[in-house]
Formats: sequence, structure tokens, C-alpha cells
Amino acid sequence: MKSNYIKSFLPSMLFLLLAYSVVGQSDLKDSNYATVIKNYLTSSNNMAKFSNADLEDLYVNKEIFSKKTKVTNVYLNQRYKGVKIFNAISSVAIKDNTVFHFADRFKVNIGEKVNAVSESLSARDAISKVAQHFNLGSVSGLEVIEKGNNKFKFTKGNISQEDIAIEKVYFEDKDGTLKLAWNLNIYTIDGSHWWSVRVDALRGKILNANDWVVSCNFGNTPHTYHSNNINLNKKSFNLFEANKTILVDGSQYNVFALPTESPNHGARQLVTEPANPNASPYGWHDINGVAGAEFTDTRGNNVLAQDDADNNNSGGSRPNGGSALNFDFSLDLNEQPDVSIDASITNLFYMNNMIHDIFYEYGFDEVSGNFQQKNYSGAPGQSDPVAADGLDGGGLNNANFSTPPDGARPRMQMYLWNKLSDVLTINNGSLSGGYIGTEAGFGASLTDTPLTNDLALVVDDDSGASTDPNDACDVITNALSLAGKIAVIRRGECEFGFKVLAAENAGAVAVVIVNNTTGLIQMGPGADGDSVTIPSIMIEQSTGDAIISALENGDSISASLVRSLLIDGNYDNGVIGHEYGHGISTRLTGGSDNSDCLISCTEYDTEGNCIGTFTEQMGEGWSDWVALVTTMKSSDFGTDGRGIATFDSNQPIDGPGIRPYRYSTDTSINPSTYSDTNNTASFSAPHGVGSIWATMLWDLTWAYIDKYGFDADLFNGTGGNNKVMQIVLDGMKLQPCNPGFVDGRDAILAADLALTGGEDQCIIWDVFAARGLGVNATQGSSLVRTDQTQNFETPDPNDPSLANCTTLSSESFNSNDFRIYPNPTSDKFTIKSTRSLGDVTLELIDINGRKMMSKKATLIGEVELNLKSLSPGLYILKIKGEYINASEKIIKK
Repeated sequence: MKSNYIKSFLPSMLFLLLAYSVVGQSDLKDSNYATVIKNYLTSSNNMAKFSNADLEDLYVNKEIFSKKTKVTNVYLNQRYKGVKIFNAISSVAIKDNTVFHFADRFKVNIGEKVNAVSESLSARDAISKVAQHFNLGSVSGLEVIEKGNNKFKFTKGNISQEDIAIEKVYFEDKDGTLKLAWNLNIYTIDGSHWWSVRVDALRGKILNANDWVVSCNFGNTPHTYHSNNINLNKKSFNLFEANKTILVDGSQYNVFALPTESPNHGARQLVTEPANPNASPYGWHDINGVAGAEFTDTRGNNVLAQDDADNNNSGGSRPNGGSALNFDFSLDLNEQPDVSIDASITNLFYMNNMIHDIFYEYGFDEVSGNFQQKNYSGAPGQSDPVAADGLDGGGLNNANFSTPPDGARPRMQMYLWNKLSDVLTINNGSLSGGYIGTEAGFGASLTDTPLTNDLALVVDDDSGASTDPNDACDVITNALSLAGKIAVIRRGECEFGFKVLAAENAGAVAVVIVNNTTGLIQMGPGADGDSVTIPSIMIEQSTGDAIISALENGDSISASLVRSLLIDGNYDNGVIGHEYGHGISTRLTGGSDNSDCLISCTEYDTEGNCIGTFTEQMGEGWSDWVALVTTMKSSDFGTDGRGIATFDSNQPIDGPGIRPYRYSTDTSINPSTYSDTNNTASFSAPHGVGSIWATMLWDLTWAYIDKYGFDADLFNGTGGNNKVMQIVLDGMKLQPCNPGFVDGRDAILAADLALTGGEDQCIIWDVFAARGLGVNATQGSSLVRTDQTQNFETPDPNDPSLANCTTLSSESFNSNDFRIYPNPTSDKFTIKSTRSLGDVTLELIDINGRKMMSKKATLIGEVELNLKSLSPGLYILKIKGEYINASEKIIKK
């Protein structure tokens, strides 16, 4: 099918083809900025830290130009004798031919720390070591297909979905030694892990691993279930507000159009030609850069969306819109998801394309490593559209995103979610009837055909730490009674996978777990769940107690298990945006040629469980923020509480979501501060830690909206939300490899300096300081999540970086007309005016937007305000009158 395009578009496309600026891998001496960077690094300030040997072999992993900031980001990898030091990647920002910002990750005294220059373990043997460590199976047919300087590419070897790239590096071990190692990655056959591993090149020990599959583990949070009224479908031909497309291909998609987050938040709309002409100039179904769609199904330049119900990662069904590209399919949320599979995959395709097109405008473009089959600008790193698998059969209550380096294809996997319904039916006796429950996230799935057998209570010998004879945590003693039956087990303390596998080995055909508290949770597999082949469910404590009591009384109980009505994650735009956000933050941090600059755990066991140290990385935070900022509405308020994945979790729109707190500028709803990163009991890693970062970014978003307003146009808008989207993405480019919170804060401050000259430095400091990331906060090691110290102070007002700060008011005034002192203050302050400013209203607002004080005054001479009744913290004084409209920050000690 061919389509017509406006002719005037062609010159702009020619400009795009000529205008990109990206430099691939090369020695620093080959960079146009080699002299500028060398002079900066060898200045007296830096040479106090680095030796000449530390800086003599620097390698440019990538060099990109950011259009909005006019900054060239150079990602320098430190080497020793031509061998890269793993993740010794510093971000150098060049503006106006000078070093504007330097985010350092170089090692010092490297010549004294290297342990060897020659390996004794071959690259081939290193691959075998990794396969053995992670139980990937037998390696076979492993052949070299590419060979370069210190690097190889091998065939898949029967253990990987992709060819295996391997490179010689130095890895800094815990004792500071730079150990010669092999750096390789293996995408496991089942797609559950994409291991990036460092293997000791002398002894074959696994030194470090990172999983490029970021699994969001949404199911670990207890679900709160509600009966929601859902507006299933409303036909509308209103376009997404932001689109002023010049593309004419007639494409239509019946979807939950942004900013609608999910079916709970609004009805579907039939959107027409929603593609952004800057990001997708030939529409969403093109891959060759010539007018006309190559595909009429859910394939295109940015994403290939299909179902993967059989969990084979290929060949799924894709809805076809025909030559008219009309993707208008029926949807029935009261049936199982596969009934509406075409509508489901259409929404997945739409949302992936929208996130691609939106964030293209803020710097996640071709030169920066975005996801496209063809880079229309000619920039390197193409052939990597997102492979988006919907209705994925690989699990339940989850979603994940895999991000390899630029030029290799990422994968998004969207799973189905349990919805509360009667999964257990008692067929006889006094307990006859249906009972709610949830299926486990492992083992066989229930079907629409009831699985019917008698119930049998498990009995174990209590030989271990457990004292409950019905929890299957010890040796089961009544295997004969369980054979061919549905086993009933109390929750207890051991892992769900362990007890279900024990019941299966005893002959049970299914398992009913009785919770030990009110409500229900999603049961995870633990170490043994992957070996389970029978279905299992959890029921509520009160129901289970009644069943156990009846069984202990000798009752014979027949029961049936049937699958619950499932929720399709493809309709939760927030979760799709969250997953895509992992790809954005991974590609932009440390340069798109490295996918190891957001490590969340320092060591994994053979099953992929973190047994090392959880880090301070903020990837989950950026992803939650992407979900939030793309689903904002003009009717929203910062003080609203917003949960993540409320639809998937079967919660109402004001439900708690899956994080420790809902996102809100109101600290009574979300009290998170920087010190909570140290709280391992209440904040998990990486998700809980990430939620603290997202809280800060959400506060920052609303602070910008308070100043600049909100703009619904996510492509070309100029509101505060648009401005924050810009500085957050530019901040990712400016921060170092494996950043912590302080690094992320400083990068956002630097982004504002690059974009505006520092007009919003004060706002940024105020927001971060209010959440404990003040000027004297310390992050310790970014690879450790528990060594942070919070601080609520902002910089000295005379700090040169604050010289260009504008007030929170968009109206101008002469700051010489008055002054405020003392500030900071412990109890009161004085406003002293140098001329009569007339009658004014004085309002004191806390950082969450709550009015704490209001007073009428005539502003001439001195006016005093008493703060004794207020808590210590940051406040905004608003002065409004005929001759003045100003805002000033007030700090109460």
C-alpha cells in the first residue's frame, strides 16, 4: 500500500538526513574535542587526583550532539594498554567548545592495580563457565563469526537467543584490584534473563553479573480488589491533542488514547494518524524511508507488537488493519483476554509508538540510541525496534524490558494478571459454593475446564524449624493420602515453590494454599517454582480455616479449580510506559553502546537471585515517572495520590498501586525522603529505592507546572511538564555510569544550566532539598543502597550557579524594592521595603502547595511575620499587590 505525503515535507527530511551528529567508537585523539578534553583533564584541579598513566589511554565509546542543550556528550572509557576498564565511563559535556560538565567514573592509579596483561582462560572457555554457572545447558556448535581488537562474536552455542559478544576488559574487584576479565552477554533460550557477565580471565571465576532483563516484579505487592465500573468503549474521532501531523496515511487505532491510563481511567477512542512527523515521518508501518506502508499489521519502524501466549518469543499473531490501516477491533473486558486479542495488541502497538514519538522530542532520538529499524537520519545503531510481546505466556502479574546496546533489538514482555474471582468451588457439604483466590505465578495454569478432585490436608513431620504440621515446610508424612488429590497447605514460612513442589512429588494434582493473614497475595516461585508442573492457588485465611477444620473432622470434600478471569496488561498504558522507560534510561546513561550503567545488584546466584549488594540505581524511578508524566491531565493536582499499575492490580484509580506510597506532592500521602533508601524493611530494591527518586521527579514536575503551567501537547508543548521532560532526559545523558541520587540531581541541575543558563536552579534545589537531597546530602557509594545521608539545605543564595534564578512568579518586579531577613530564621522574619508597595496579601505556602498563613499588610517600611507555629522546612512567601507580584523562598530552621 502506498500513501500520499505533503511535498513540502521532503526538504525537511533532507535536512534530517544531513543534520545528525554522532561519532562512534574511537580513540580520544580522533575526536574533534580531544584537545579541549585533554586540557581539562590535565588541569591542576584534576591532576591532583589522576596520574598521567590514568589518562593516557582514553577511548570514546560514543559522542553525540543534543539539539536542545547544544551540548556534545562524549562518553569516555578509560583503558589500560588498549583494554577497557569495565564501566570506567565518564560523561564529558562540551558546550561552546569548553567542558561544561564532567561526571567522573575514572579509576585512579590504574597501573598499580592491574593484575595481569595476558589471559590464561580463552574466550570460548569463559562462555562455558557462564553457561555452567547459570545452568544454561550444554554448549554446542560454538564458532567464532567475528574477531576484532580484544573482542569476538560467537554463534549462539545452543544456549543463547542471540550471537554471543565477548570482549577482554579489566574489572575492579572488591579489593580494588583491576582483574583481567572476559565481558560477555548471553540471552537465555527462555528469554527470562539476558546475562551480562564478567569472568576472571585467569581463574574462570564469575566476578560480576548484570541482567539486561529488568523484571518489574509487580506481583510482590498484595492486591486490593474492587469491583470497578469500566466504560468499555466510546467511539470518538478526536485526535490526540499533541499531533499536528503532516502525514496522510489514513491510519486509525481504537485504543485507550493518551492521556488515558487504562480502562479504569476512561473509554477507548478511535484516533486517526497519531504519528509524530518528526519522530515517525513515514508513519508507524514503514521501515524503508519511502512513502507508503510496508506492513498492514502491527509491525513498523519503532515496534513489532504481537502475542506470545505460547512463550516462544516469535511468530505470534498480529492484528491486520488492511490497506486502510484501520485497527478498530471489538473489546470485551468481561471475557478472557484472548477473546479480544486484536484490540489488545493494537493498544500495545499504539502505546509503544507513542512513547517513542513523545520522547524523541526530548532527546531520545536516533543519535542517542533510540529503538528503530531504520534510522532516517543515517545515524548508526539501527535494526533495533522494540519486540513487544503481549499476553505473554511466560508468567503472570508482571512485565519486563530487555535493553541490549544500540543496534541490538530490545524486548518488552507484557503478562496477564490475576483478577479476583471464584477459582475454587466446593461441590458438596456445608461449605458448598464458590470462593475467591489467586493463581500462583509458577507451575501449570488452570483452564476454563474445571479440575475436580477430593481435597486432602498435607501433614509433615515438623523436623525442621517449622512447628506447623500442615505447611509442607518439612518432610510430608501422608503422601499416600495426597496421591491424585488436591492438597491443602497452610502458608507457613517456607517458599511457595518449595511446598507446592513437595506436594507434587507426593502425588498431588494441584495445591490450595491457605493464607495466614487477611487478604491475598501473589505467590512467587522462589528457588523451586520453576520445577513445579501442577497448578496452585491461594485462598483467604477464613475460607481455608473452615476447609481445614472440616477435613480434620473427617469430612470428604470434592472441589473444582478453574482459572480466574485474567486482566490483560496491554491495556495499562502506565505499565507499558514504565517498561519502555527502562529502555530510555538504560540507553541514555553512559551512552547507548553500554547497557551496564544501571546495575541494580552486584552479584547473582545460579538461579538469578541477588546475593550481593543492591545498588542505589534509580531506573525504576525514571520508569514510574515516565508512566506518570505521559498520563497527566489538565484536571490533575500535584496533591492527588497516584498509584502505579492500579488497573493491572484490579484496584480503583485512587488505589495504592504497587509502591510503598502513592505519588503525591502531599507529604501526608507520600512522606518519602532520601534517607528511606537506607530503609530495607519498608523499601525494596530496586523498586522501592526507585520510587523515592520518582517521588522527587514528580515533585519537580509539579514545581515546574506551578511556574510555567501545564501543556497537554506532549510533542511540542511549552508547559512546565514539557520543560521537566527535557531536563530529566538531558540529565540522564549528563550523569556518569552507575549514578546515585546525588549524581542524578547534579545532572539535572547541569541540564538546566545548559538549557536556560540556570533560570530554574532555585526551583530544582528547593524540590530536592525538601525530600532530603539537599546541598550537603551524601550518597556514599552508588553501588550501595544503605550508605546515604540526607540533608534539607539549599545552597548559599550567593552561590554563582543561582545568579540567573527567576522567581516563582512569571511577572517581573524589582528585587531591590524589598529585602527579607533573617533568612533562614528560627521563629520570625521581616520584610523591609525601600519604597511604598501599597496594600498586599502575604501568603506562606509549604513545598506541597498548602497555604500555611495568609495576612493583609501595607508594604512600606517593615512588616514582621511570626513562624513559631510552623515546622522547620522550606516555605514560599508570595507577595501579591497592585505594584508587586513576587515569590521568595523562606527557610525555617
